[in-house]
Amino acid sequence: MQEPFLEDAQDDATRLAVRDMELAGVDVITDGEMRRESYSNRFATALDGVDLDAPGVALDRTGHENPVPRVVGPIHRARPVEVRDVEFLRSITDRRIKITVPGPFTMTQQAQNDHYADDRSLALAYAEAVNEELRDLEAAGADVVQIDEPYLQARPEPAREYAVEAINRALEGIEGETVLHTCFGYAHIVHDRLAGYPFLSELNDCLATHLALEAAQPNLAADVLREVPSKIVVLGVLDLGSDEVETPEVVAQRIRTALEVLPPERLVLAPDCGMKYLPRDRAFRKLEAMVAGARVSREDLGL
Repeated sequence: MQEPFLEDAQDDATRLAVRDMELAGVDVITDGEMRRESYSNRFATALDGVDLDAPGVALDRTGHENPVPRVVGPIHRARPVEVRDVEFLRSITDRRIKITVPGPFTMTQQAQNDHYADDRSLALAYAEAVNEELRDLEAAGADVVQIDEPYLQARPEPAREYAVEAINRALEGIEGETVLHTCFGYAHIVHDRLAGYPFLSELNDCLATHLALEAAQPNLAADVLREVPSKIVVLGVLDLGSDEVETPEVVAQRIRTALEVLPPERLVLAPDCGMKYLPRDRAFRKLEAMVAGARVSREDLGL
């Protein structure tokens, strides 16, 4: 797509994604992330302090080398990155809206650090940039802001050293609903899932009001949720590694299992993680099943 037409094309794609979510009955709408090459690159490469012409190398969570931003100076957010996204989303839907930003720990793992004394210092610098962005996103109309931290599970040992500190700096002073998302990677790429989260109980001490966890594909045991008693759980109830579209009853059963541990007011439903590898029609039908499963569960509870 040629540059003069790119933004219009992305806006049109966003309208389609939002309309699909509305038609499926989703309560909290995102913009579909149509403007992002990946969940993290668009934000991470917009910051000052990175050399994009001579990128670095880092291992991804599957152990493969990837080109990544090379940090050669102080990390600094020179301008808002996603504010226009929120403003556009707010203009095309009356429903509550959510926007996501990559988290400081994950960006640190996805960078080659050639400037800071250690990775903790780099993570805290990223956290400052994320905090500035989140403040502007809330001011632009976002009802819910989320930071994505998949690498917490891939690298729990360094996470224990400085991740919660960096996450809390990123969320400092942010009002309203704040979500921390963590997962095991895209289902299309990462097929083997752990039975539980190696870095979860530690997140009970972070400032996020909600924790978004994928649970359907890894068949997560509900007892795991007891590790985060102070959080609202955004639970993945759609298996995005499966071509099969869940029935409402399958979704409702996953909800019932979670409700053995959580009260209804601490449970929010979502897909597992990342629908971008699904055909559009299958993604839509899975969202419909999620909404229908929620309706069944409310009837079960007399709500």
